[in-house]
Amino acid sequence: QVQLVESGGGLVQPGGSLRLSCAASGLIFGNYAMRWYRQAPGKQRELVAAIGSDGSTNYADSVKGRFTISRDNAKNTVYLQMNSLKPEDTAVYYCRATRPVNDYWGQGTQVTVSS
Repeated sequence: QVQLVESGGGLVQPGGSLRLSCAASGLIFGNYAMRWYRQAPGKQRELVAAIGSDGSTNYADSVKGRFTISRDNAKNTVYLQMNSLKPEDTAVYYCRATRPVNDYWGQGTQVTVSS
């Protein structure tokens, strides 16, 4: 059974930082591309950052220079380091693991940026 479990969300002041983690089990982690998405109330889910099985990365324009995605294949975990957080970063953050024939989502973790 495949599981993706996000953690690290919470309440942070504008300008602060958080590091999200997504721990995977039940799959060969190194074979999967990993992505972070977010969904704010009343908005569509959007792609935030992605990292391929080869370590290549890409980011949404709104987070470039502030967020960093990384992965540790030995720990079956993908991370999202979020710096210089803004109120508009408030959302539920989800991780996703994909291969051509497989697609798995986590349950999400809430990030709230507010003073």
